[in-house]
Amino acid sequence: MIRIIAIGKMKEKRLSALTDDFITRASKWCPVEVIELKDSNKDKEGEAILRKLDSFSPGLIIAMDEHGKNPTSRGLAKTLSQHRSLTFVIGGPDGLSDSVRSLANRELSLSKMTFTHEAARFLLAEQIYRGLSINNGHSYHRD
Repeated sequence: MIRIIAIGKMKEKRLSALTDDFITRASKWCPVEVIELKDSNKDKEGEAILRKLDSFSPGLIIAMDEHGKNPTSRGLAKTLSQHRSLTFVIGGPDGLSDSVRSLANRELSLSKMTFTHEAARFLLAEQIYRGLSINNGHSYHRD
């Protein structure tokens, strides 16, 4: 099971549709759930994330943070293959609270560049699909 906890709704319809498409494609290999939480200030968002994480067994918790490690697609695929349950957490415009970052098992960055949280969700969904396609021998990823 892969979960993505994300602050805020995706307002850009085209980006939301592309994200949903990658989630749907990835779900044929592994259940993928997106949990949207209300945007607020960073501390309130952090409290909401922690409450949500307490409501299920999150497995490996990966905080999406610009200062995290920047793996290759194959590196992410390896992580996906090694864990039965993963939860990725994407903060709002101000990032993740310290309490969420300290609870995470890992911090992962999609790039050295900064993206909107909506773009980060799209990129993460695409990389999850790519990683699962690598693990399942699908031709989507090319070396």
